Formats: sequence, structure tokens, C-alpha cells
Amino acid sequence: MDLIRALEADAGLTCVVGAGGKKSTLYELAGRLERAVVTATVRIPIFDREVADVRVTTDPLAALESADDTDLEWPLGLVPEQERDDRYRGYDPKTVDQLAAAAGIDHVLVKADGARTRLLKAPNEREPQLPETVETVLAIASVDAVGRPLDEHVVHRPKRVADVTGRAVGEPIEPADVAAILTSPAGGLKSVPEGATYVPLVNMVDDDDDRATAREIATHVLEYSAATHGRVSRVVLTSMVADEPLVDVLP
Repeated sequence: MDLIRALEADAGLTCVVGAGGKKSTLYELAGRLERAVVTATVRIPIFDREVADVRVTTDPLAALESADDTDLEWPLGLVPEQERDDRYRGYDPKTVDQLAAAAGIDHVLVKADGARTRLLKAPNEREPQLPETVETVLAIASVDAVGRPLDEHVVHRPKRVADVTGRAVGEPIEPADVAAILTSPAGGLKSVPEGATYVPLVNMVDDDDDRATAREIATHVLEYSAATHGRVSRVVLTSMVADEPLVDVLP
């Protein structure tokens, strides 16, 4: 099984949420898909080096319609505004819905929340910013969070993660805690439409020890899902720094 099939990321509209590899996952998928657009519904760091071209426009549909197809380079980045030297703003979700329906685009890949480079997170009341027509949601967490303290250096919004996991702020994070975030409607599953495919992704699985820990996380995820909502059919383990990022798929 290749990465695209494992993540079911050949959909027309795929969003990534969570922490510990959203951007690297977006760029890896963009490089493997035909006629893919990379965009965001939240702020996103400057990513011009990760795609063939970036176009800054408040009206992406008009920009695409007026462009000669031979002028478009893929994967294509589309954003509405450069907010600072180091980041772009994102579109509102309705604009991304329209973009995904546009002719000439096969795939739209969307960063749909932020994590400030942490390894684990739980969304706040405004997150994630998912378009209504999203087909696949990839929820990311890093295996490197395990064993580290549940604090602001490792976790985005430690109190919210503590509320979901039952782990006290400052305590070491366990594999079961990461699994709780990836299966909770207050974690990675928040606001994911019933009809959308939901795939938890455990990233930074860079050696054998990481793989053993990631497999433990995945086992908990599958058990929790089976006992509650049944939304998870597989858990994907990746190392996005590797030439071939797909490490394992469970079950």
C-alpha cells in the first residue's frame, strides 16, 4: 500500500488537523498527486519552496479561470494574503468548498488548524476550520510526545489535552493519551462530518523504538474507536523525513 492509498488522500478535498507534521504531510501529498492545490483555512507559514508556484489572490476562482492552463504549475499554492514576512493567511472554508468544486483542479489539500510546532494538541472552540464538503480528514500526532511532560513546550493547549485524556498538566504523556486525542470528538474528531473519512496519522516514527510506541498508540486508537464511535478503520504510521514516509498501517 502506498501513502496516498493508506491515507485515502486521493479525495477531492482533504484537510489535515492536529500537531507534529501537518505541513510536511501536506507537501508530501501535494508532490504525489496530480493537479493538486495546497491552501489553508488558517494561517500557514510561507511555503513557496514546497510547491511549484504560489499565487496570492483574494479571488482564487477568478484567478484560475483567467489563467491559461499552460501557465499553471502543479502543485499550486493558493492563499489570499501574505500577513507577515513568515506567513500567509488562509481562506474562509466556503471559499475552499468552491475551490474544490472548480474545474481543472483534481485535489485540494488544506491546513485546517494550527499547533505552533508542538507535538500534540486539542482544538479550541474555533477549530478546526473544516469546509463543509471535506471528504478526508487526517488527524496528526507525533510519537515524540510520548514520555514528555504534558506542558506548553510539548502540547498546544495543555489544559484542553488534560481534559480529554484525564492526565494532569505536567505528567508524562502516555501512548493511551495520544490515542485519546486521536479518537475524541473533543480532539482530532472535532467537527468532522459524518460522511467524511477519518484517518489518524502518527508521525515522527523514525526508528524501531518509535515504531513500537506508535504501534501501541495505534492499538489503543483502534480499541477506543471500536468501543465508541467506530469512525477509525486504520491508523497510519509515518516518518515524513524519510524518502518513503509510510512506515506501517494498522490493522
